[in-house]
Amino acid sequence: MLVWDYNGMNRKKLRFSPSLCLTHQCNLDCIYCYEQHKDSLAMTFETAKNCIDWIFENVPKEMDGIEISLTGGEPLLEFELIKKIFEYVFYDNQKEKIILFATTNGTLLTNEMKEWFYEHREHFYLSLSLDGTRETHNCNRSNSFDAIDINFFRNTWPNQSVKMTLSEYSLFNLADNIKYIHSLGFNIEGANLFEGDFDWGKEKYINMLIPQLKVLVDFYVENISVPLNKMFDKRLDFCEAKNRPREKLCGIGTGAIFFDVNGKKYPCNIITPMTLSPVELKNISEINFADNNNFLDDYCFNNCYIYPICDACVGSNYIVNKNFSQRDKRKCRINELIVLFIADLQSKRILKNPSLFEKSILYYTIEAIKNIKEIYFNKFKEFF
Repeated sequence: MLVWDYNGMNRKKLRFSPSLCLTHQCNLDCIYCYEQHKDSLAMTFETAKNCIDWIFENVPKEMDGIEISLTGGEPLLEFELIKKIFEYVFYDNQKEKIILFATTNGTLLTNEMKEWFYEHREHFYLSLSLDGTRETHNCNRSNSFDAIDINFFRNTWPNQSVKMTLSEYSLFNLADNIKYIHSLGFNIEGANLFEGDFDWGKEKYINMLIPQLKVLVDFYVENISVPLNKMFDKRLDFCEAKNRPREKLCGIGTGAIFFDVNGKKYPCNIITPMTLSPVELKNISEINFADNNNFLDDYCFNNCYIYPICDACVGSNYIVNKNFSQRDKRKCRINELIVLFIADLQSKRILKNPSLFEKSILYYTIEAIKNIKEIYFNKFKEFF
């Protein structure tokens, strides 16, 4: 996976990011979970070693270092395996080029686990899934808020963002949820619409979201030192790209390999036996993931101004359309609305403090703001 600028040049290397699924089990039942085929299977240490050996032998040349994600299910159910994997990975390797990482619901941490993770915090990162206030989080994530030691995550990895996923319920209090997480001292990874067979483009969701986005724009304008959550942190200047490279915008099948509990490789952490049927997985195994044309929606590529900053998930596209190249168009409307508010936010930030933007991208950002308002405002005029 590579990041490109508005001219399609100056590409930046990213880390090789394979995942090891330690277990199919989870102790929660979140309302938006797309893993529908869970069981009691777990990875053995021998399988983990084989996966890690393959990773070290197959790092793509264009990647700068390795970030191995330990996932599930809930990965902390396999804490003893996590410790063995850490010892194996770092026994004879340069630590500065390798990171171990896991996203957790945070409810299973014991004092023993906390001591171990704190001791190894510079080379093993835990990211907490946190959806907002106690009320919202409990609705989304099995009444688990009070089982989380939030201070442990904040004090151990102060620069680590939390992962926030939006459900239908989250939209009612989106601004309060985001401001609450920031008040705890966390940055936010995303604030992502949950993936799956769900129509986000309905008018009732647009009506619910607009007042929330207005509040958040004002919040981020007034609190300039608070890092934007990734729903808002978009490089609008990318939309002014003159020569868009025909590349898939994620590492599915190449940089984001997923090893299931039995060691079998899959394209990413969505395209797995926990999500899809054996027949679907067999058909997918015949796809050439190195051919970018298999993952590009030509209509979006040629006609959508905000294509370069659209977060359409390739794996989710398959879940919905049984096709990697056809994007889930039911998210288009709500994504266009969000980008309209991003343009509003960035225009206000430019007026308040132009130095926030590098001179090299300021012109293209301003051009993008003008184009976004011209293209999309009339689509939502009736809602304002």
